Amino acid sequence: MPFSRLGLSPHVLPALQDALQQAGYAQPTPIQQQAIPLIVQGRDLVALAPTGSGKTAAYVLPALQRFVLTPPRKPRVLAQLVLVPTRELAQQVADVFTTLGRHLERQPRVVCAVGGVSINPQMMSLRGGADVVVATPGRLLDLLAHNALSLQQVQLLVLDEADRLLDMGFGDELRQVLAELPVRRQTLLFSATYPPDIAALADAGLQQPQRVEVGEQAQPDIEQRAFRVDADRRTALLLSLLEDPRWTQVLVFVGSRRDSDRLASHLRTADVNAQALHGDLSQGRRMRMLQAFKDGELQVLVATDLAARGIDIARLPVVVNYELPRSSDDYLHRIGRTGRAGEKGLAVSLVDAASLAHWRLICKRNALDVVVEELAGFEPRETAPATLRVADDNGGIKGRRPSKKDRLRAAAAANTAANTAD
Repeated sequence: MPFSRLGLSPHVLPALQDALQQAGYAQPTPIQQQAIPLIVQGRDLVALAPTGSGKTAAYVLPALQRFVLTPPRKPRVLAQLVLVPTRELAQQVADVFTTLGRHLERQPRVVCAVGGVSINPQMMSLRGGADVVVATPGRLLDLLAHNALSLQQVQLLVLDEADRLLDMGFGDELRQVLAELPVRRQTLLFSATYPPDIAALADAGLQQPQRVEVGEQAQPDIEQRAFRVDADRRTALLLSLLEDPRWTQVLVFVGSRRDSDRLASHLRTADVNAQALHGDLSQGRRMRMLQAFKDGELQVLVATDLAARGIDIARLPVVVNYELPRSSDDYLHRIGRTGRAGEKGLAVSLVDAASLAHWRLICKRNALDVVVEELAGFEPRETAPATLRVADDNGGIKGRRPSKKDRLRAAAAANTAANTAD
């Protein structure tokens, strides 16, 4: 089904099609086919779609049409608001608005408002108004507190990666934002999952929403491989794999900021163009680094999970789990950075002896059948600890055993109970 059959107005369709073609969108993805007709009809929507399914364009195209077909007002009035969980995703969504709207007769003024940087430039950008604001919830509330913008005229609200918004603790902020918005509006909720808290959010913020869900047919085409290697030889194995000429861009995941810096330094010493991406870097530097990676100036980006939330690199060929994630869900999120928008991808995991049980559990919980291979020259010498019980061990999966904070809370509760008893 072509974009011309999704209900987009003939008045804006040619300009949008030109931009889509230049951006590499040949045909609409399943989520775009289902969501766009409902959005242009003005319906509230709950859209469930996995990473890499093309959901951003699914709401940006109707949003651009709404903007063009709405008579301009002076001063500009904020009519469209997109809330996202991370700074990187906010910038990427703003870029999609710019990219897909480049040929319109009238282009929206899009402001990206995120934390981690000074609020003053964002307040300056909002002087004179904005047509679209893409924001993280906390910074949006900061701007409201400074009277830098008003939400009273918002006609379209998009909650992108709604499950991540709640996972990252933005529930209270979302409720505050919803309270500031007009009742009469169109609301679109996009999420990869639909747990009870998302259902509650939909009940509170949407009016008789339509629900669309993309399942098996939209799953990304990702080849998954795992290599057994001793922990002290992971870097050597990674360097060997990077010699493959097809590995033009590689996103490597590690567990901590320190590991990110250390591995990137080792790779640069071996003449690999690599940089670290983590939360200790300034927002400006993170954005410049991401842009350099997108532009192909960097071969390897070594990132932590938090820094990589929402990263969308077109045609990223390879993702490497240098260290396995704690959560089985995070494994899917990581590998979902490749194989996007119909492209094929490769996800490689390096598994040492200590993490072998954890790897098996990740596979079990995600219903994966990925054989652990050995590469010539990197045959492992280490053996898995004899004390591990693979069938019962949770492998350190987040949420399956008490964290340090949980143990401290439990100890405090026990002390309180003991004092009360005394």
